[in-house]
Amino acid sequence: MKTENQRKLFTLCLAKRKGRVLLGMKKRGFGAGRWNGFGGKVNPDESIYDAAKREVWEETGLKIKRMTKFSVIEFKFRGKPEILECHNYFIEKFSGRAKETEEMKPKWFPIDNIPFDLMWPDDKFWIPLFLAGKKFKARFNFGKNDKILKQKIEEVNSI
Repeated sequence: MKTENQRKLFTLCLAKRKGRVLLGMKKRGFGAGRWNGFGGKVNPDESIYDAAKREVWEETGLKIKRMTKFSVIEFKFRGKPEILECHNYFIEKFSGRAKETEEMKPKWFPIDNIPFDLMWPDDKFWIPLFLAGKKFKARFNFGKNDKILKQKIEEVNSI
């Protein structure tokens, strides 16, 4: 008997300004050793939006003033029963200065010098859409050694 895939909700937030994008080097946990946006698990008692704000605060010290959802990406890893449903936000306005925390080391990268070779393999497919101001839904299926087995990206008018 086949069981329904369990969904786990996550957030990911990216900031861009003056031709640069803010990424963080993940220092521990899932994705350690890779540059990524900021975010994480949604707690049962909070909205996805509030989880995104909380995660950015915990990982960078930035206080979100305004952000807009630009995509939802589903991730499936071979051998794992759950689907990771990631809600992605563009941080449009914030206060404070990004600082290193126990989990992340933030750094601004020029848009033409994003370190895709040190990021998740799917990032090179969807970050250009984010940078172009597009909204989209996507799904990535991963196999051994984080190899992308299947992918689908669809631009949409609203998320």
